[in-house]
Amino acid sequence: MTQHDVTLIATVSVSLGLAFGFGFLAQRLRLPPLVGYLVAGVLVGPMLPGYAADGSLAGQLAEIGIMLMMFGVGLHFSVADLLAVRRLAIPGAAGQIVIATAIGTGLTLAWGWSLGAGLIFGLSLSVASTVVLLRALENRNALTTANGRIAVGWLIVEDLAMVLTLVLLPTLVEVLGGVADSTAQVAPDQSLLLTLAITLVKVSGFVVIALVFGPRVLPWLLREVARTGSRELFTLAVLAMALGIAFVAATLFGVSFALGAFFAGMVLNKSELSHKAATNSLPLQDAFGVLFFVSVGMLFDPSILVREPAMVAAVMGLILVGKSAVALAIVILLGYPLSTALTVAAALAQIGEFSFILGGLGLGYGLLDSEGFNLILAGALISIMLNPLLFIGGDWLSAWVRTRPQLNRRFEDGRMVALGRVQADLDAAREQAKQHAAASKTFTPEELAAAFPLFAGLTPEQREVLVLHFQPHTAEPGERIIRAGDAADALYLISKGEVEVTVDGRRINTRGPGEFFGEMALLSGDRRSADVTALDYSRFAVLNGRDFHRFLRRYPEIRAHIAALAAERSRQAAAG
Repeated sequence: MTQHDVTLIATVSVSLGLAFGFGFLAQRLRLPPLVGYLVAGVLVGPMLPGYAADGSLAGQLAEIGIMLMMFGVGLHFSVADLLAVRRLAIPGAAGQIVIATAIGTGLTLAWGWSLGAGLIFGLSLSVASTVVLLRALENRNALTTANGRIAVGWLIVEDLAMVLTLVLLPTLVEVLGGVADSTAQVAPDQSLLLTLAITLVKVSGFVVIALVFGPRVLPWLLREVARTGSRELFTLAVLAMALGIAFVAATLFGVSFALGAFFAGMVLNKSELSHKAATNSLPLQDAFGVLFFVSVGMLFDPSILVREPAMVAAVMGLILVGKSAVALAIVILLGYPLSTALTVAAALAQIGEFSFILGGLGLGYGLLDSEGFNLILAGALISIMLNPLLFIGGDWLSAWVRTRPQLNRRFEDGRMVALGRVQADLDAAREQAKQHAAASKTFTPEELAAAFPLFAGLTPEQREVLVLHFQPHTAEPGERIIRAGDAADALYLISKGEVEVTVDGRRINTRGPGEFFGEMALLSGDRRSADVTALDYSRFAVLNGRDFHRFLRRYPEIRAHIAALAAERSRQAAAG
């Protein structure tokens, strides 16, 4: 095997090996592992002597990483949580992006850059990393607090703004002074407004198809795959949906890979299997995400820290001071407590994945030169390393204000009404989500074994597959669930309430939680011989006939158990 044959293997092996080593070192130094991944990319990049990984291969692997990261963002995207913090997150994020972009653009114009380069540069510095923020909040046990949810909502709005930017940027490239993609099918004399209109129509068409047909097809398909019990098929289905939809979106609608993957995640977010999809795709998402950060580091030239220290200092001033000050002022002006303002300010004092994506596009379109991209990378590396200190400083300042009664009344206690509204909205959103989940939930595998000893002998994996076959059903007191003479179509497991079984008007018995009915006709193939009526408000898990017989074929010991119970019930009915 020649050296050329192992280029991909060498690139992936060396990149992941160094990323692991430096990521582990960064973690031990209480820094985000992302810093280690970027450093690994610098070491295998062409800017330093020694081994240089294949940049083109790393770039394509990084594109997969972007798609999987955006798929993960879509899977975890909560419209309800965003709406709960909308009063602050939407105007705050929009205002902060505009002001930070304006400052960044003004800074680059003073350096003699073009307007297009300045806009890309300013936008890249205006958006913070959701990945870095989530890790910071998790480390501080603040992810579920009102301030933590506000900060996450703020960054989600920024992410959505960047998604829109990624959609519109190819259309505006030539206007901004860049070089349009040669594959873009746009007539040379086509007006900007017409080009924008065509782009928006294509994007809107994709969004409509994704949101209208996607929820009807993808969750159903994922559920059918899950019901096979094959873990590898389920993982393959998740990846095929994420990458396949992204590819189709880019090929047919001219939408970026990232946007297509984001909407694939959003569609599956509504499925009860979204958590399982996220769990199964996480290892590959993490691995390709690491390759994305390594490929970004490969483009970084460390010498810029020595060549342009004043520019690097200006970039750091904008990220650490400028953005934070703008966010602090916006939150205070909107009437929220200082503790909320400090949390948001610290959250924004860093840049990450979207900055890299946008900067890389600017570099590819000729809007940004390598020096500008290196400044973005330098800003990311340094700001991510310093970000924990911003949170510590925010905590100290918040505690200091609380010790000053006058300041505390003015900036904390006197502003709790606004934060209380946000907390109430978050609680309402969570309660609604809980009710929705309860309405569609049957059992967890553990609950199934605890409630129905019949299934206790199955392994957790087998019970997990069985749970996917159940459909929830409810009944009110007096409601007839099964009628004598009906075709046998399902097995009913009682999870709550009580039912009465009657034959020709004679009461045979009653059954409650942990028991089941409807199995006799399913086993014999005859029509229903009894009526079953709910005695109070009842909940059932229903297994349809086809799945019932399929499951019994797979587990004959359970078939024998159910057949024995059915025979005993037949004897009781005959004796009664």
